[in-house]
Amino acid sequence: MTPNQAFKNRLRARELVVGSFIKTPHPVVIEIMGASALDFVILDAEHAPFDRGSIDLAMIAARSVSCPVLVRVPASDPALMLNVLDSGAAGVVVPHVKTADEAEALATALHYGRDGRGFAGTTRAADYARRSLVEHKALAGEEVSLICQTEDPEGVENAAAIAAVEGVDALFIGRADLAVAYGKDDFFAPEIADLSEEVLGVSGASTGLYCAPGEETARWQAAGASFLVMGSEHGFMTAGAAAQVKKVRGDERPDVHR
Repeated sequence: MTPNQAFKNRLRARELVVGSFIKTPHPVVIEIMGASALDFVILDAEHAPFDRGSIDLAMIAARSVSCPVLVRVPASDPALMLNVLDSGAAGVVVPHVKTADEAEALATALHYGRDGRGFAGTTRAADYARRSLVEHKALAGEEVSLICQTEDPEGVENAAAIAAVEGVDALFIGRADLAVAYGKDDFFAPEIADLSEEVLGVSGASTGLYCAPGEETARWQAAGASFLVMGSEHGFMTAGAAAQVKKVRGDERPDVHR
């Protein structure tokens, strides 16, 4: 069983999987983060400067440590998703999925078949032609995961219908965008927590969200989250550096760039 197959199986079984965003498009960062205890990483091609070349290098680095890689694409463009999957990604995270019809279109685009993903037999995903067409088509269905982001009022209303779409493996709650959409200044606002719990309660797919390590993860696990994304390497570096400096200085300094 490949790492991508094992990841999809765990996702579909609603087992706890813990990952992190990657914001820095460099293979060493992916290699270091992938070699940690994380179950997966997400390359943030929506908000960070990943292009097709840097995504490809990231996949090579992740392969060296057998870490499944998801890519958050900037839009629900089938061509973008095809590039990502051909490079060997375990799946895609698609922002702003609002309806079941949108989710169905995404599921079609991600898999081989009529009106679906275009076939190429010499890609990394096809093991550079070492998989036959029949084998690659079958394995692709078992390896590719679709995570739909719920981050709009319409998406919250349709969460149960989206989760029920065949081919949707998980819903990922975007609390920051929900806060903006609902006119809140803080994604920890009680109203956003209530909406998040509503989405976490749907059946049919794994559900999860971005959260800070520590007590918050326990709170959301208890609410039903099984797909947890803890920060990013930016956050880990910032917090780690600040903690070590504080130990040396023995005091707290303003959080400013020096």
